[in-house]
Amino acid sequence: MSQRESISIFDMLKIGVGPSSSHTLGPWRAAERWINELKKDNIFDEVVRIKAHVYGSLSLTGKGHATDYAIMLGLLGTDPEYVPIENIHSMVEKVKESKLLDFGGTNSIPFEPDIDIVFHKKFLPFHANGLKFEAILNSGKKKSKTYYSIGGGFVVVEERKNAKKKDAAFNTFPFPIQNGEELLECCSKNSKLISEIVLENERSLRSDAEIDFQIKRIWNTMLECMYIGCHTEGKLPGGLNVKRRAYEMHSKLKGNLPYNSPEEWLLSIRQTEVKFRQILQWVSCFALSVNEVNASLGRVVTAPTNGSAGVIPAVLMYYMVIENHAGNFEHIKQFLLVAGEIGSIFKKGATISAAMGGCQAEIGVSSAMAAGALTELLGGSPEQVLMAAEIAMEHHLGLTCDPIGGLVQVPCIERNSMGAIKAINAAELALGSDPSEAKVPLDKVVQTMWETAKDMSSKYKETSEGGLAVGVFLSDC
Repeated sequence: MSQRESISIFDMLKIGVGPSSSHTLGPWRAAERWINELKKDNIFDEVVRIKAHVYGSLSLTGKGHATDYAIMLGLLGTDPEYVPIENIHSMVEKVKESKLLDFGGTNSIPFEPDIDIVFHKKFLPFHANGLKFEAILNSGKKKSKTYYSIGGGFVVVEERKNAKKKDAAFNTFPFPIQNGEELLECCSKNSKLISEIVLENERSLRSDAEIDFQIKRIWNTMLECMYIGCHTEGKLPGGLNVKRRAYEMHSKLKGNLPYNSPEEWLLSIRQTEVKFRQILQWVSCFALSVNEVNASLGRVVTAPTNGSAGVIPAVLMYYMVIENHAGNFEHIKQFLLVAGEIGSIFKKGATISAAMGGCQAEIGVSSAMAAGALTELLGGSPEQVLMAAEIAMEHHLGLTCDPIGGLVQVPCIERNSMGAIKAINAAELALGSDPSEAKVPLDKVVQTMWETAKDMSSKYKETSEGGLAVGVFLSDC
């Protein structure tokens, strides 16, 4: 599974719309990509009808993951980073009622979602999340393209025509890193922290100003997401009638200090006296809040996926309001640089797709990312950082993905809370340990995770055909 790619932290931490990076953001981006390719081939204006064929895991949990919504929104030419969240439902309803779609935002063509989005149980050989777009041109000819949503919002085609380009880009990094061992070698030879190595690589792609701007956007999105989740009550959409819990948890935990924005909210929590017993409650509250927003088609940061989007914000928030009240943007930047690099090691050596690896590939990876990042902020060495990441993943190995009703709600939301708590625990264990005595290096747990993924039955890989998804009946909910 090893892939030589120059993966940026902004590839691992993307701003998008919930509830799933592989089932929502990926198809959305694939639709955008298809439109651009039709335009490049000068046939976009010739399209008179389109169909979308959805395969495998993407199909089996597609409706619960809003894959049909994502396809329509992508075909409409909207951008998940900037589309007004409050307009999503009305845009989709307009297509359904009018049976017309403004293709690429310009060309109105007939489109009936129930007919023109076809869900196939069949799995395509290349990846569990297959998606084929088919266009009928005014000449009667057909033009089709198949894409694969491989997790975290990444979209590829089977031919991998860009493989050579990716390999060349990998070698242009000042510090081309494929795995944990190479990362530690770079740190040792250059006497640098992991965050410093990663920053040098990012500088080969963009300016310092752009790096800071994008990191601030990511953090602000995370903070706003937690804020919205903590201040929204009611039940989540989808039919399970899952009650939002972050609102009540937050109401019980917060002090009486006034605030009117996410930034003021952060400051007010810092000024609240947090008792020992409340630390875990706060972390759980932060994690739940993000994934409740995610489950309701809100805007989140894939970290590295939407289903695991709550772990990293919760652990970073823990650092800001519990560990270091003087924490600032430089600490946030350092945390996200380390987290992104650890995530990229898992993507290159294994997978971050639940459809390929189960939930160990999502919550497990996000917990490892958060554990390593927190360890560096708390003064850990590069060796201790990777040790923390290994510990976090080691105790997620074999975790299945079995969402009830195909929704990213049960058990997904609670798992973010558990992943965040494990990350903090893993960081503390690593900080109190001698890495030279560690029995399992990070690269070995990455390899083991991938072997476990290959051995895992497909019914436990985001298909809703096993585990809790069949053990709990929707009528009981």
